[in-house]
Parts: sequence; C-alpha cells; structure tokens
Amino acid sequence: MVASVIEGVALRGIVACVPERRETVEDLAARFGEDAARRIAKATGIEARHLVPPHQCTSDLGEAAARRLLDRLGWAADSIDLLVMVTQTHDHILPASGYRLHHRLGLGKGAAVLDLTLGCSGYVHGLWTASAMLKAAGGRRALLIAGDTTSRVIDPDDRAVAPLFGDAATATALVAEDGAAPMVFALGSDGAGAPYLAVPGGGLRRPGEPAHLFMDGTQVFAFTLREVPGNIRAVLERAGWTMETVDRLVLHQANAQMIRHLAQKLGATPGQTVVGLAGFGNTSSASIPLALASELEGALRGGPLRLLLSGFGVGWSWGSVALTAGPLAVCEVMALPASPAESAEPDGQPAKGAGRKAIFAECPAKIADP
Repeated sequence: MVASVIEGVALRGIVACVPERRETVEDLAARFGEDAARRIAKATGIEARHLVPPHQCTSDLGEAAARRLLDRLGWAADSIDLLVMVTQTHDHILPASGYRLHHRLGLGKGAAVLDLTLGCSGYVHGLWTASAMLKAAGGRRALLIAGDTTSRVIDPDDRAVAPLFGDAATATALVAEDGAAPMVFALGSDGAGAPYLAVPGGGLRRPGEPAHLFMDGTQVFAFTLREVPGNIRAVLERAGWTMETVDRLVLHQANAQMIRHLAQKLGATPGQTVVGLAGFGNTSSASIPLALASELEGALRGGPLRLLLSGFGVGWSWGSVALTAGPLAVCEVMALPASPAESAEPDGQPAKGAGRKAIFAECPAKIADP
C-alpha cells in the first residue's frame, strides 16, 4: 500500500459540470417496467441521472467546469503549471484528452499534462498525483479534472448497470501554499479484480465487440468490504484522527446502500456521512468532487472542514485521503446544454476522415496533409 503525507498544497475551488439532459425513474419505468424501476431506485437511492447527448464527451464537460473555475478564481489560463485529467472515457484512443483540454483552455506551453485512466478511485489518485507533482516540480497552480461519460459505454437495456450510472466532470483548483494543512493518503491496487468491472470490447484486444460495461455487483461489493474499511482506518491512524474528529465522510457515490453500510462499519454517524447521488447516480471519477460541490457547498465556502475522502472501483483500485479543506473561493454545480448541432446530428457512422477533421477543427494552426 502506498502511504504518503503531502504538505503545502491547498484546495482553492471545485466546479462540477453535468449535462442538461436528465433521465428519471419514470423514464426507466418505460423501459424496464414500473415495478422494476421502483425497486432499483429504492435499493440504490438513485432517482435521476444526467446523461450526455450522443456527441458530447467527457472533455466537453471538463472544459466547461474548468472555464467556470478559472473565471470564478480570476486565474489566467497561462498561470496553470500542471493539468491532471482523470477519466476512463476518453474522447479518442489517442491523443489523451488532457492534451486536447490543454489546447482548448489556452494553457501555456510550459504546463505539464498527465492523464490517468481510472474510474471510481480516480479522484483520490488524481489528487495525490497532482499534489505530489506540484510539490516536486516547484509549481504554483494545478488543475485536476476528473470525470466520466459512462453512459457512452453502457447498453441502455442492461438493467444491471443502465439505471446506476450518470455523466459528470469536475475541475478542482490546487495551489502550493506554505502552511497548508497536510493531506494524508493511502492507495492500493489488486489487478486480479480487472475482469469483474470492465469494458472488454471495443478496444484493440477485442475490436469487433461492442464497448459495453460489464459489472459483477457481488464481486464489487465483496471487494469494497474487504479492502476499503482497512484503508480508511490506516489513513485515520496516519493522520492522528479518529472517526469522531472527521467532519464529513465522503465515499465514492456508488449507491446509497453501500455508502451507509461502509459508514456504519467505520462508526460514522448519518450526520457525518455524505450521500449525494439521488439526482446524479454513480458518476465514477466525478462522484466525490460532485458530492462535495452539491452537498457541502455552503460548509466548504465557510470552512475549514476535516474531510475523509475514499474512492474504490475498477482495477481493483482504491484510495483514501484525510485533508482539511476550506474556506473555498468556489464550490458549485453547473449544467452544460447540448448545442443545436449536437442535438440535431443524426446517428450513423462518420465519413472516412471525419475524425481527423473533427480534431483538426479545434486547432487554429494550419496542419499540412502528409
């Protein structure tokens, strides 16, 4: 297990962005039947989810969140020293989505960019990576963008996963600051869990198969109970905290039943435990910062709060962090509408070369044909 303490890095703000389109329990009832839809909602605590339209990607949500965050903070784009992007739903096989956002946001050529392909544990891993890199490189400001458009890799008729996952992306501002409270991390991995939560098709290994998410819920639940409580206790011990001294416990927002079960196992009270997925569903790497922005906006603006954050999922991978955050200058949720072109564009295969043209359309410089 990787365990580390990072000092001198502070959170400045969080913006979460969800697509405007919503799917409710009533929409699910039309597909799966009224009784099934109600049973799923009762078991998971999920009443609605935000879903991207067909041509909207994770980077679009991430860009909107980052622009809002930079504007609210008054940070110039060229003042960012580091961009870390966490997603498992990239726009393309390559280039990495972080580099596309580097260009679209207008970041300087001296900024470092790093993409992490992680899901539900991704925010904690991204926070660790961005904070450690910022300190090691002597930078001043970092952007951490974490999000997924999981609906793009789900069979809408698969009742095991379709009612659970929503789409979102978040932007978190980090700054190197003397005297900032330490962040205490513990991370873990077990690649033996890879087959139980995966998109087996659509990649280079199995290109002819549809890119649909498979999840073995029993294995996910067993893994979570096996690894996460001990990981959280290790962080608390290293930080010199107890659960009683934690202001808020923010777990990956997988489903309400799992959150409450873990919280009870850890001795956290309902008042300490953040449950914020009713209107969003499981948003993968965005779930923790989205819960912070949607459920703790006022508290984090007033701050400081002692937070225990823990993410866990695909890989298997897991990680927890104890940190003190606030007062934050920015903490909000926004919605991104689909453009008329996105809403109106018909389904179908793009013409040969269309992908190349779409990427190059974002680049103002002339690119010569090979």
